[in-house]
Amino acid sequence: MNAEVASVEERKQNLKGMGTARRRVEDVRFVQGKGNYVDDIKLPGMLFGDFVRSPYAHARIKSVNKEAALAVPGVKAVLTADDLKPVNLAWMPTLAGDVQMVLADGKVLFQGQEVAFVVAEDRYAASDAAELVEVDYEELPVLVDPFKAMDPGAPVLREDLDGKTEGAHGPRRHHNHIFTWEVGDKDATDRALSEAEVVAKELITYQRVHPCPLETAGCVASMDKVNGQLTLWGTFQAPHAVRTVASLISTIPEHKIRVISPDIGGGFGNKVGVYPGYICAVVASIVLGVPVKWIEDRIENLQSTAFARDYHMTGEISATRDGRITGLKCHVLADHGGFDACADPTKFPAGFFNICTGSYDIPVAHVSVDGVYTNKAPGGVAYRCSFRVTEASYFIERMIDVLARKLEMDPAELRMKNFIGKEQFPYTSALGWEYDSGDYHTAMEKALETVSYKALRDEQKANREAFARSETRSLMGVGIGFFTEIVGAGPIKNCDILGLGMFDSCEIRVHPTGSAIARLGTISQGQGHATTFAQILASEIGIPADQITVEEGDTDTAPYGLGTYGSRSTPVAGAATAMAGRKIKAKAQMIAAYLLEVHDDDVEFEVDRFVVKGAPERFKTMAEVAFAAYNNVPPGMEPGLEAVSYYDPPNMTYPFGAYICVVDIDVDTGVTDIRRFYALDDCGTRINPMIIEGQVHGGLTEALAIAMGQEISYDEMGNVKGASLMDFFLPTAVETPVWETDFTVTPSPHHPIGAKGVGESPNVGGVSAFSNAVNDAFAHLGLTHTQMPHDHWRVWKTAERLGVTA
Repeated sequence: MNAEVASVEERKQNLKGMGTARRRVEDVRFVQGKGNYVDDIKLPGMLFGDFVRSPYAHARIKSVNKEAALAVPGVKAVLTADDLKPVNLAWMPTLAGDVQMVLADGKVLFQGQEVAFVVAEDRYAASDAAELVEVDYEELPVLVDPFKAMDPGAPVLREDLDGKTEGAHGPRRHHNHIFTWEVGDKDATDRALSEAEVVAKELITYQRVHPCPLETAGCVASMDKVNGQLTLWGTFQAPHAVRTVASLISTIPEHKIRVISPDIGGGFGNKVGVYPGYICAVVASIVLGVPVKWIEDRIENLQSTAFARDYHMTGEISATRDGRITGLKCHVLADHGGFDACADPTKFPAGFFNICTGSYDIPVAHVSVDGVYTNKAPGGVAYRCSFRVTEASYFIERMIDVLARKLEMDPAELRMKNFIGKEQFPYTSALGWEYDSGDYHTAMEKALETVSYKALRDEQKANREAFARSETRSLMGVGIGFFTEIVGAGPIKNCDILGLGMFDSCEIRVHPTGSAIARLGTISQGQGHATTFAQILASEIGIPADQITVEEGDTDTAPYGLGTYGSRSTPVAGAATAMAGRKIKAKAQMIAAYLLEVHDDDVEFEVDRFVVKGAPERFKTMAEVAFAAYNNVPPGMEPGLEAVSYYDPPNMTYPFGAYICVVDIDVDTGVTDIRRFYALDDCGTRINPMIIEGQVHGGLTEALAIAMGQEISYDEMGNVKGASLMDFFLPTAVETPVWETDFTVTPSPHHPIGAKGVGESPNVGGVSAFSNAVNDAFAHLGLTHTQMPHDHWRVWKTAERLGVTA
């Protein structure tokens, strides 16, 4: 028996299936510099495009003179809005139901807006020519403060919407108003607040930040006029959706468009939307009959490519004196910039912000969100989070700490008292989401025990006493961030983008020799799909992961899918992969039974083979079945071993986690030393522990950057003050602490393999842990809340305001 068990274990290890710390197969080419990125693509006769961008945040365009630019050697064309109007391409639809200028039409609405597109034989000529395009601007009043957007005298930004009182999401109350979105029970919430023993209120701002992927946005468009085929390579997180949008905009039949996403150097939500560069490259290729490449530079990326956050959240939370939360109310002022270009599901103009009740059993809640236009770049992308979930998580975690201060209660105790209980799952929140599963108390208890939480609080008490005696100039802060994320968009009943249901897909083909290829509708930007999806299949169909190739990103070969963002790869495409694998296994079982001359029900699957029940010495391996599928199938069965699955999940998935951050702050310099950061994640079934750890490390580093320094800010004239990496905080190994990772496992009950997703969780949970730690350091001095980012200057200003600097 022991020998047989060992044999089974050896075969499991050989598969390298789920639960194995398998090395990323993608890294073989990446570490050798053999990645294939958009800017690596070189085609015969290829031209290069560059933009003329507005130096003003708000100005009327009186004229555009192209003559000097066209005279530059190598320049082939200069496109403006007037050139795009005859083919109805001057404006394009956004994913949020708005429209956006491709090239500035009559006026500009933000600094860096695209005004003209120069096409030349090389990038240098295009850049030189762009400098020579003469644009006559008439400056207009600039609006950068969202709190003034709906003032009676606020300048009219969107003149194309003049007189329109209805938008894509309902009534508009002002010429700069986009939508109002409400969810929850307002009357019951107001009643809970008015009757409460304790109410805490705070304005929580999540500053405008930028995903800042390593690779900027870009594309190569190639129109073959002979067969009418358009091929578009690009930095796309959703290739099929881009193809559909391209067909709708250009009227080219969809089957005549091929969209390819090669290797992508990070996405983080920044590469979901459609940018003017894509449209202009396509138009230029159609007009000139040769391929056209457009790649933005770093300043263009930070200045004008889609931003994230910029949410101003006024919250009220009520509770009994002993700390039982009774209600939550939030109003959000959402700054969307010059156009509403958020990449949110159609029914959710504020994304999934109504997950803002977090991990807590809050009986009543109400949320209202007002979106407004300002003279800033458009966007609102899900920067390593699922549709505004990071904003929601940050809001509730800061509000819990604010309430704890008012109650004079330990923040950990307040959380434990209000967690949703394990026995309450599936749990429907006051704002309508059905949480699939969770065990929050166990996760928090493990986290508190691991970091010796009580000892940390004792040390902090001693530190504060020493500070009061002037024996130290450093203050210690302990921050807790407990999050529940909502990922896996999503069920068609809830989620679509431009009418496209947010299912996903997998197509599997098993070859006669026992190897396999799987093609998916997703696209990896560093998550390790080629590694992990092969592991899912290895466990499902018994073929070693090393013999399974995973392909994504080519609309000519991959089944239709909605792409990769919002941690939907594993919850949706991973489920599609498992379901397609089970179709393969079901057919393989019938073939195996035929070969073994028994009934289908008399064989069972064991790791990598089908075994006759009660006679384990009689079996057929998957490799043997694969070969037989092409030459010896049961009568009436089609040959071959292939399957496709389009998976529409019945519900979202809800990963969660407990993060604890310990900081020491020098009050005289504002320098914050992150002494310790512990991150416990529960992402359900764990496919590859090593990749999970890498994803957590990366997400926490981004959370560090956001909480401790990142901000895209503007002066009163609308000039971007952080449009280069000299000003936009990008952590290096010097600033990044050692991350301690841990986990619990609470599988999703409705997912085929119980997985929930993890790639975005550390960014969602990490930001509040950092911010809570900084705020906690000053809490005993009367501080309730200080806004992010907590860079050295702002932290020092907080200390100065509290009167504790030297």
